[in-house]
Amino acid sequence: MLVDVARQLFAKDGKNNVTMNDIATASQKGRRTLYTYFKNKNAIYLAVIEKEISLLQEKLQTVLDKNVPPDQKIIEYLFVHLEAAKEALTRNGSLRADFFKDIYEVEHARQRVDLWETDRLTEIIQQGINDGIFNCKDARLTATILFYSLKGMEQSYFRDRVSKMVDSNREEIVRVLFTGLCK
Repeated sequence: MLVDVARQLFAKDGKNNVTMNDIATASQKGRRTLYTYFKNKNAIYLAVIEKEISLLQEKLQTVLDKNVPPDQKIIEYLFVHLEAAKEALTRNGSLRADFFKDIYEVEHARQRVDLWETDRLTEIIQQGINDGIFNCKDARLTATILFYSLKGMEQSYFRDRVSKMVDSNREEIVRVLFTGLCK
């Protein structure tokens, strides 16, 4: 509950404009209670980021649990990743601005889930190799390249620079993903 209250305050007012006292008051808990769980405002901010990352992971896990061929699964995974991450920022108002200012903090918090995502993409790609759908030699390397390409699109996608282009050109993106640039 404290994390959710903090998220709402950070989203409304921005991280720099919220105090531990604000969070305690809004949660109807004493500051002592808040400090029992969180060392400082930065700790609760990181907990907010962790919760948002967990929500992203849940959406991705839903895709992973589907009983569909690897090529369909990887396509859905990529688009769900971008959209779920964008939803998290949109849902969080001023937290969006803090995300871009504090990208190092966010990236540090994401390390665990980045590894998790690379592992899941590796599994999908390896299944595709085993099924004769994908033609690549190293599933882990391919997954790593794919993941960091996806991550590289995030900021532009979040800022709507490419989200409309991505949404309206899914077929071309899928074609490039699966057949590359060569004829």
